[in-house]
Amino acid sequence: MNTSSLSWIKSRSRLAVAGLTLATAAAGAVAVTAPAASSASETSTAALPSGFRSVGYMPSWSGDVNSIQYSKLTHINYAFALPNANGTLQAIPSPSKLNSLVSLGHANGVKVSLAIGGWNDGNDDAFEALAANATSRTTFVNAVIGAVNQYSLDGVDIDWEYPDPGVEGNNFTALMRQLSDALHSRGKLLTAAVVSNGGTAEGVQPAVFGSVDFLNIMAYDGGSPHANYDWSIAAANYWKSRGLPAGKTVLGVPFYSRPTYLTYAQLVAMDPANANRDCATVNGAQQCYNGIPTIKRKTQWAVANAGGIMNWELSQDTTGSTSLVSAIYDAAGGGSPQPGGKTGPVKGIAGKCVDVAGANSANGTAVQLWTCNGSSAQTWTVGTDGTIRALGKCMDVTAAGTANGTPVQLYDCNGTGAQTWHAQSNGTLRNPASGRCLDATGPSSADGTRLQIWDCAGSSNQLWTLPA
Repeated sequence: MNTSSLSWIKSRSRLAVAGLTLATAAAGAVAVTAPAASSASETSTAALPSGFRSVGYMPSWSGDVNSIQYSKLTHINYAFALPNANGTLQAIPSPSKLNSLVSLGHANGVKVSLAIGGWNDGNDDAFEALAANATSRTTFVNAVIGAVNQYSLDGVDIDWEYPDPGVEGNNFTALMRQLSDALHSRGKLLTAAVVSNGGTAEGVQPAVFGSVDFLNIMAYDGGSPHANYDWSIAAANYWKSRGLPAGKTVLGVPFYSRPTYLTYAQLVAMDPANANRDCATVNGAQQCYNGIPTIKRKTQWAVANAGGIMNWELSQDTTGSTSLVSAIYDAAGGGSPQPGGKTGPVKGIAGKCVDVAGANSANGTAVQLWTCNGSSAQTWTVGTDGTIRALGKCMDVTAAGTANGTPVQLYDCNGTGAQTWHAQSNGTLRNPASGRCLDATGPSSADGTRLQIWDCAGSSNQLWTLPA
């Protein structure tokens, strides 16, 4: 195997037709007008949302580990080690590069895993053989643990392309369960790269979902144009529909074009304006990829509906303002600190305070009325960006609903219209995306009264006093 050959990576997933689409919430930002008073702006260290993963593959055959934007990533997978049919591993390519990657990654708080497999010119014979019996599976698990220990890795990413449904699927499940036991008992990660959707994907059985920390969905090499938004979101939703938890769903994005394999960096070098396009004409032929707007749109969807974004691959990115890794980071909310604004209680009917139920910062936690107690669950920042934040998250209209009675919840800040609130001169808080106002159900002032959106009427259960 010539590990420097581009043919190894020419096709990382088979083409498939998606039958699902997703309507996304309209994005927007309308500044909240708070009562006039002096207040220091709230700032925080820029970071990706809690639990959100930005995963990048670093190939052994290209790219400089010193050029990686570690501060904008959470995980890096070093590609690829290859298995033998008896369960042993072939020599890891460019081991000095892997050592440097691990050192730099760990110094920046990034987890580094070894990716095993890859397209390998479509040859998965070794995986088929080693997974077929308990002896070679055990040999493989031991070889994996040996490599993890030798290189101080944080885990492994299994990239078998692809176990076929049936016997191979059963064997893959058995292999992943055994790997999970061995790795998780040592505090290590187990992930896998999987095809976007379609019949081949059925070879990864739902029984695998409990064994992995997350799946990297190769939502590229399909769709027309290549890896377009609807096709890619449908791929992620396909896996979720099979039972993969949202938090384990990591949406893959390409840093290259189709039908010709041109890197994003090459395309931008040809014309900087290509950074904001999804297709470009090169030598008379149209080449399609994901530019900054689509990468950001996919990331915003992933923040609200999945567990992260994965890219293939890091050496194909640019630097500076056109970087796709930076676009992912910015769109996920890591590119800037929390906005300035005024911080304190938000009070409603009968002087009750807007409260996060149980002071629980989990996504989906109810926003309610409660007797004011000065706790962090009742401390809100009315931001200059139109958000209202507590416990590091945003007041959000559930599922970006627009109907009367849609409940309000706490959720990761994602920049969508479901999290934008505009203070009106009559004391109401209007959500522009729905055209409705923040409302105490009932109307009631009882502790535990859930907040919702409702037609703006200016009634007492829709009047709010903001921090001053």
